Amino acid sequence: MSTTLTISGDFPGKAPGEREIQAAPATPAKEQTMEKNHPSAAATATVAYVPPLGEILAGFGRAVLPPVMGIFLLVGIWYLATMNGGSIPGPQVVWQAAAELFADPFYRNGPNDQGIGWNVLASLERVGLGFGLAALVGIPMGFMLGRFRFLSAMINPIISLLRPVSPLAWLPIGLLVFQKADPAATWTIFICSIWPMIMNTAQGVQRVPQDYLNVARVLDLSEWKVVTKILFPAVLPYMLTGIRLSIGTAWLVIVAAEMLTGGVGIGFWVWDEWNNLKVEHIIIAIFIIGIVGLILEQALILLAKKLTKESS
Repeated sequence: MSTTLTISGDFPGKAPGEREIQAAPATPAKEQTMEKNHPSAAATATVAYVPPLGEILAGFGRAVLPPVMGIFLLVGIWYLATMNGGSIPGPQVVWQAAAELFADPFYRNGPNDQGIGWNVLASLERVGLGFGLAALVGIPMGFMLGRFRFLSAMINPIISLLRPVSPLAWLPIGLLVFQKADPAATWTIFICSIWPMIMNTAQGVQRVPQDYLNVARVLDLSEWKVVTKILFPAVLPYMLTGIRLSIGTAWLVIVAAEMLTGGVGIGFWVWDEWNNLKVEHIIIAIFIIGIVGLILEQALILLAKKLTKESS
């Protein structure tokens, strides 16, 4: 392939006013691509964009500064409210008590005198067991309710009747059936965690486009393949939302359940410190309960983002 250029002017051997110049053959597209991909080609050298230091600091400030200011505002209000004394201890007293408390959080001085670390772990164990059982029952039930209209019409009135019941109302039933505090607390976590998973999963199944199911019917797919290949990827965001709501509810309920059942747990520890009139320890427990709940929620949010990204 060649290119002919016409240049005006008087040149020997040509008519006045024009001359043809034979240009070099054009480089084929493949050769051009190889030259561009060659690391020594200056024209194709790519330089990674490095944001300036001011932009990095500005982004860090936007992400970190508001939460830090909110915490300082809370502590400031707390300090002003307790600076003149009263029944609520101030930030300095609570800080000193926390330093002593976390100096040895895993001590054991008997069954009813254990460090706060053991109490938090005991509560997490109960929550994990009750929540896991609720997931094993609630998620498959949500798929069935969303998939079969007759079953949904039969079970939905029961869910509507039982869901508004306070979780602590189920605790005496657990104590009556299991005759022990730990299984009763686990039962309470189970019954309060199952409803969000059932309802969100069923709603996700019902929102799957009918065209997908029609294609599955045309291809004569089995029910297992319909669930695993079509329904599960579409329902995953709804299911993870129900799981996140359930874990938050479970962590809220376990504190109240342990106050009533006793034993080892963060709820029982709060009640025991109240009986000992150690209000600073109760405030520390409030912060611990909030931090653990925040960690659980953020962990599930990260898991939901990862699973949703992988399924898309």
